[in-house]
Amino acid sequence: MTVPSDTSAVHVHVHAGAVPRVVLITGAARRIGRALALGFASRGWDVAVHYGKSKREADGVVEEIVALGRRAVALRADLAVEAEVARLVPECMAALGRPVCIVNNASQFDEDTAQNAGYGHLLSHMATNVGAPLVLARMLYEATPEAARSDESLRAVVINLLDQKLYNMNPDYLSYTLSKAALQTATVALAQALAPKLRVVGLAPGLTLQSGNQTPQGFAEAHRVTPLGRASRPEDIVAAALYLAEAMGVTGTTLVVDGGQHLVPSPRDVMFLTGA
Repeated sequence: MTVPSDTSAVHVHVHAGAVPRVVLITGAARRIGRALALGFASRGWDVAVHYGKSKREADGVVEEIVALGRRAVALRADLAVEAEVARLVPECMAALGRPVCIVNNASQFDEDTAQNAGYGHLLSHMATNVGAPLVLARMLYEATPEAARSDESLRAVVINLLDQKLYNMNPDYLSYTLSKAALQTATVALAQALAPKLRVVGLAPGLTLQSGNQTPQGFAEAHRVTPLGRASRPEDIVAAALYLAEAMGVTGTTLVVDGGQHLVPSPRDVMFLTGA
């Protein structure tokens, strides 16, 4: 096996007679991305663990996947740089084989508002949150054989992580919100353009992990105000992603997994309402 020079070592464990399914997950070194990587491995997938700066954490996820009996590789790329993004699918193919699923989990999530938004902030969010998923979808399409047009078993899927906020709008994190709205539109357009070789679907979590300056108490309170008394948990997102990866009849739509958070109007981002 030839491994690209800028990847970490590939760990190999293949069950006899098994045909491995390969998934590439962006931002898979930490948080929800890590949960997704381990969840797919537990279901029998081999995993390409993309990371930007978290090499140590990515290598740790690779080791955990190997312990589950699957193959894994850590792949580095700056998602704001198109040439680096375009290398991810070929590097995955060289290390593990052709991916049949890409999960666009990584996102830039920086605070801005209509009062201070500018070109720089907006364009950097668009590059990472929209540009990278577009390039990865194109590369996956090119890697998927033409025979997939008639053979459903050869088809691939792109899962774009969105946000319940798109269904429950508030003005905070403006550039991030605009980029996710663009990605949601791209999900529909790509599902039309790349069928039948590729399915393209969205997955919109709610508040899942504590972030920013949110306190544990604020995080718990944000969960309690949802209709189900709790928003999404990592295991909910993993289960939904695994369903979408294997749901051959689903494309061009978004699954909202948030405990009903999007049904409760909020004038501000939940982190500002329950942050302290």
